[in-house]
Amino acid sequence: MKPATGATPLIAIAGIAVDTETTGLDATRARILQIGAVGISGGKIEPERSFDVLVDPGEAVPPASSRIHGITDDRLVGQPDFAAAWTRFQDFAGTRVLVGHSIGFDLAVMERECRAAGLPWIKPRALCTRLLASVANPNLADHSLEMVAGWLGVEIADRHTALGDAAAAGEVFVALLPELRKRNVRTLGEAELACLALSRDLEAGHRAGWVEPVSRPRPPAFQSVDPYAYRHRVGSLMSHPPVVVKEEEPLRRVVELMTGRKISSVLVSGPGRPDQPVADYGIVTERDVMRQIAGGGSDALDVPAGAIASRPLASVRADAFAYRAIGRMDRLKIRHLAVRDDAGMLAGVLSARDLLRLRAAAAIDLEDRIEHAADAAGLADAWAMLPGVARALLAEEIDPRIIAEIVSEELRALTRRAAVLAEQAMRAEGHGAAPCPYAVLVLGSGGRGESLLAPDQDNAIVFAQGEPDGAEDRWFAALGARLADILDAAGVPYCKGGVMARNAAFRGSLRTWTERIDGWIRRLRPEDLLNVDIFYDLKPVHGDAALGEALFGHAYARGHAEPTFAKLLGEQIAAGNPFTFMGGLHLEDGRLDVKMHGLFPIVAAARALAIHHDIRAVSTRARLEGLLSLDIGGKEDMKAMLAGHVFLIGLLLDQQIRDIYAGVPVSNRVEPAAIRREEQAELKALIRRLQSMPQLVRDLMFR
Repeated sequence: MKPATGATPLIAIAGIAVDTETTGLDATRARILQIGAVGISGGKIEPERSFDVLVDPGEAVPPASSRIHGITDDRLVGQPDFAAAWTRFQDFAGTRVLVGHSIGFDLAVMERECRAAGLPWIKPRALCTRLLASVANPNLADHSLEMVAGWLGVEIADRHTALGDAAAAGEVFVALLPELRKRNVRTLGEAELACLALSRDLEAGHRAGWVEPVSRPRPPAFQSVDPYAYRHRVGSLMSHPPVVVKEEEPLRRVVELMTGRKISSVLVSGPGRPDQPVADYGIVTERDVMRQIAGGGSDALDVPAGAIASRPLASVRADAFAYRAIGRMDRLKIRHLAVRDDAGMLAGVLSARDLLRLRAAAAIDLEDRIEHAADAAGLADAWAMLPGVARALLAEEIDPRIIAEIVSEELRALTRRAAVLAEQAMRAEGHGAAPCPYAVLVLGSGGRGESLLAPDQDNAIVFAQGEPDGAEDRWFAALGARLADILDAAGVPYCKGGVMARNAAFRGSLRTWTERIDGWIRRLRPEDLLNVDIFYDLKPVHGDAALGEALFGHAYARGHAEPTFAKLLGEQIAAGNPFTFMGGLHLEDGRLDVKMHGLFPIVAAARALAIHHDIRAVSTRARLEGLLSLDIGGKEDMKAMLAGHVFLIGLLLDQQIRDIYAGVPVSNRVEPAAIRREEQAELKALIRRLQSMPQLVRDLMFR
């Protein structure tokens, strides 16, 4: 099990709730009499994973202490000494995070016992539920275990036994998770930093001789990745066109094709053509042939290919990055994948041979871990891998836009899996299946493929038919609410602007949506522009993609047909002047909002101009390159925006990665003092140039 990092979501922590019973409350003198612990995983207590041991301290137990915890000298006869008990506890806990109520006391006593026994002491990573409760609810009368448990509705059993108090601390920790999310404390690093800010509480612990219960977040050891697997897409590696035979073709023909074309698999379908939905195919591999011959001899060559073809056929999208294909093959223990296009049609075949050069380094199976997550905790655990991947790829000098695409791909996969889990919950609660076909859409930066490591939820639902507040709409409202809750728990917070399918404005039938968009464009009010522009960045991620594509096409056609609409979009670009009177940057807490003053003008300008000139691309890069190809705008201006886009994404990614591991809530603000002088100068020059973006867009609207 990998140790937790500052990026690990609290809901995904592998932890151990622990408590000790001792000879007294003076941490400088107390001896351990009992250690109790229970596992925590996926935001839940693991009652089957428990530890309980009595410890012989080698001295008499004070009667006053015995009256509290009931441990007397006669109960300790024949029990292990601390050294033996500690070895057993370490084997049980491993590298898990320790969680306890006022755990600074327990850590202090553990450290003292280790030193007295001549054992090495390395302070474990730990969290204190007393401090976490102070963060979550500073207005409680006190933060004793009883008070906190009462507030959270946690029942305490077997009080003043090590295992009972450990279990209570674990239940309190689990119950605190949603309360901490309300305070924007979601990760281990954020929890540690929030606890370290409680200076009065920490000082009281120090005076009592306790160990500081939490450590300052620190970046993990550097993680290397295979950059090739993150640079190249499946479509550039696959074999195309795929070799397909009819189901009735004998195995003899399959062997001839494999030998003649030097391939290791053949696809099988009824028509025997490579132009059908990928779900219609099966596969016959070299190993399948060998098994048939081994079992049936030469007669096996007369068996129809369809009789031995494996189904269903595992597949991967053509525009997926290669690391996804590697992860999927590793998980499924297969050597071939069909490749499908965005419409689900067969596009090619990918084999382990095609990926041989990539197998020198282990790929991170991000999507597969997301796709098979059973709950929000599993999603959070997979999502927490992204900062490490992004950090390694930045070090390999991968184009920051590619890293943003990878983050966006995983955000879409996360949203897709959350939608599946939400559907399952609807069925389990008796709401039945979806009343009609529908699609879940990711909007904004996630839809454009430009999401970074501080995303919030921008999603919508379009369904085939139904009226607002009708039966269909109410079903999808319930689905949207569950979708939002799962994503929030998994680490993608609720959208502050309410752009979520749980809200009526962001769900509706295809007819409702088209009427809504027509109304937005026709009325041309500023508040309507704030709603409609994000639909030019949409990406269907779950359900019937054709519904989302139809909505995208309608929005583009209507926007392009109304010249005033794109012009007004362009006039919304101004993001304010961040410069001081003396020419410096006006900072808040030493930081500049790079999204507002840098990325937003570039993204919004590219979108408005693409709509006006009918360039039906979604990403900012593709829109700007489309404008360049049509000779719209000076090459110098377009290239400057492209370069500025790369530069700003790289700055933000680097800042966000550092913040995540330091426990600082991730945002879209950069600390200029933390970057090189030449980067500071480039940032100033770029933002100053972007001040003229509204005028540039106005000029280009009529070319």
